[in-house]
Amino acid sequence: MVSPARVASDELEKDHGPEKKGGFQCFSSIRLMVLAVLCLQNSLYTVLRRYSQGVLKENYSKHELLLLAEVIKIVFSAWMISGTLTAGTTLKQRIVYLVETSKKMFVLALIYGAMNILSFVALRNISAGMFTIFAQCKIMTTAVFSSIILKRSYSWTKWRALIALMMGVLLFSEPIWGDPVHRKEIEGGNVMIGTAAVITEVTLSGFASIYFEKVIKLDPLKLNIWERNFQLALGSLPVYLFFIAGDGGGMTGFFGGWSWIAFLLSLLGAAGGLLVALSIKYGDSILKTLATTGAIILSSLLDHYLLGGPLTPPMIIAAVQVITAICNYTFDATPPPPDTAASESQPASTLSDGKDDEEMNPQRKEIDA
Repeated sequence: MVSPARVASDELEKDHGPEKKGGFQCFSSIRLMVLAVLCLQNSLYTVLRRYSQGVLKENYSKHELLLLAEVIKIVFSAWMISGTLTAGTTLKQRIVYLVETSKKMFVLALIYGAMNILSFVALRNISAGMFTIFAQCKIMTTAVFSSIILKRSYSWTKWRALIALMMGVLLFSEPIWGDPVHRKEIEGGNVMIGTAAVITEVTLSGFASIYFEKVIKLDPLKLNIWERNFQLALGSLPVYLFFIAGDGGGMTGFFGGWSWIAFLLSLLGAAGGLLVALSIKYGDSILKTLATTGAIILSSLLDHYLLGGPLTPPMIIAAVQVITAICNYTFDATPPPPDTAASESQPASTLSDGKDDEEMNPQRKEIDA
């Protein structure tokens, strides 16, 4: 009898490459579904967090919430891995192998931890408005690192779309950086240190996205998506434990102030981590960025109609620009250069689902993060 995990994994490995029809790059159903669900997950997570901490004033530690999300990812990924084991390989053997080969994911976990620290340093030295402005540069740093590390070539139409997208998101967030309260200088803060911290954090964000994509798609081990997620979540545990210990339990003490909403946020956070990996596997880091950017618009609409959040005419105009930019990027009909056309025609089909692994590792060969 075939296990549910094996069925799910097989479904995720089906047709996911783009097809060319009428000059447009059409997404396969699996890719479109992953990106749409990622957008919805980001939106629900944002609105629920706003309701929890902005309306109910719940005061739990965000690092404890994220720690639980990593534990959930580990458990779920291990279950999926158990359904993809080959004959003669036990789950314990596979887990030991994944721990032994997790160095690259541990590096990524440390990068995420460094980004957390840099965000904290930045917000201690510059205003939230200035931080928000710099944060939009993540869109461009992701594209730049994609060009440098993955040797991708983007048409001028795509570059213009990304710039328009960045400007649209910046205008959409005007209620934050345009608010005099958020523009106030931090007392005792050092603008130079804060600016350097946020620029470094934005640069690391773009690098981390492309690093993750390269490991998922091009690493010789060819671990599958669940195995890479297992490794990343495992590497993230000590990072969040470090932050929890450093916070000293906060105002409510260690693991205090929790509610069923906080637990639901952990579940959504875990789902988000898995969906990000899936969106990179079946698309790329730029498409993942488009999905999360679209979530900003959707979450703001939900926030306005459900929680009374702001929705001004400039925000509506910016939302139209963001959607237009996403469409311009997605449906760019510019033919790719001859040297990249072949590789981009199957961005994810070269990823292993475990079928080629026996040739590279006698234990069974990996499954993918």
